Amino acid sequence: MTTNSIGAERLQRRMARGAAFLGSEVAILGGAMSWVSERHLVAAISNAGGFGVIACGAMTPELLDAEIAGTKALTDRPFGVNLITMHPDLTALIEVCARHQVGHVVLAGGLPPKGSLEAIKASGAKCICFAPTLALAKKLIRSGVDALVIEGMEAGGHIGPVSTSVLAQEILPEIAHDVPVFIAGGIGRGQAIAGYLDMGAAGVQLGTRFVCATESIAHPRFKQAFIRASARDAIASVQIDPRLPVIPVRALKNAGGELFTQKQREVAQALDEGRVAMAEAQLQIEHYWAGALRRAVIDGDVEHGSVMAGQSVGMVSKEEPVTDIIATLMAEAAQALEKRAA
Repeated sequence: MTTNSIGAERLQRRMARGAAFLGSEVAILGGAMSWVSERHLVAAISNAGGFGVIACGAMTPELLDAEIAGTKALTDRPFGVNLITMHPDLTALIEVCARHQVGHVVLAGGLPPKGSLEAIKASGAKCICFAPTLALAKKLIRSGVDALVIEGMEAGGHIGPVSTSVLAQEILPEIAHDVPVFIAGGIGRGQAIAGYLDMGAAGVQLGTRFVCATESIAHPRFKQAFIRASARDAIASVQIDPRLPVIPVRALKNAGGELFTQKQREVAQALDEGRVAMAEAQLQIEHYWAGALRRAVIDGDVEHGSVMAGQSVGMVSKEEPVTDIIATLMAEAAQALEKRAA
């Protein structure tokens, strides 16, 4: 056996559990990015051997129904759907997934609301949740989730306060034997994938790395912003008012960040004056992000829109097909494992 094939064989062995769980060739989940992770990119990731995930975001049940049908028309391979736990129509969205026999539902944005986990599992689907702490990871496992994603603060979009490497060291040794665990946040090269697999991860999740895929419908100006950016350009948003718990969002620095600060001040003032309740205030913030992201991704307004990106954006250097992205990642991971074997 050559050293090259030793690396590939070791990689396949380490990814076997995650790939079997997902029903894919390689244990690489596509991160669910609103407006970006739609049928074309999702199908391309699944067709390339990975596992694409539709970002439902603020979609209505009707829109999600059409998106799943559209994805099925482009791939006959497994893919998942990411649902936000705070979505007012969560139950109806779970029903749409069940009707389409979606095999994996990813719940993001907090603990699964009462009955949601049971509804997903009753349809025969596997449920994947995000675990930002060890205590929450254990609680989710006890409640019956089938797999977990551990995402660090290097990721794009909504983030927590702890880095990926610290979370992986803290959580993997404790729970990796219980359920498949996928690591996310700041992963741009295969060497990092190999490292996390060696630590006990079943696979990884990547978002930022796929934004500039040829199959991604993101506006050319959005992709160019990624290609030009360095890691330090992807900064986290600042919370203005402690009464308004705004989950930080990582995006490329632009005028849109200033607009968000302004928006927070407006909402905080409306709270002060009793014009809005807390729940409505938080909803206004979420709607702001959804609109700002659409302006950047779809309309190409990368100055005033929200260019959500992880710190791995500095490793995105060109537009290329998904098959090439995955092939490069796998070759780098195999090479890293091969060196360790030698």
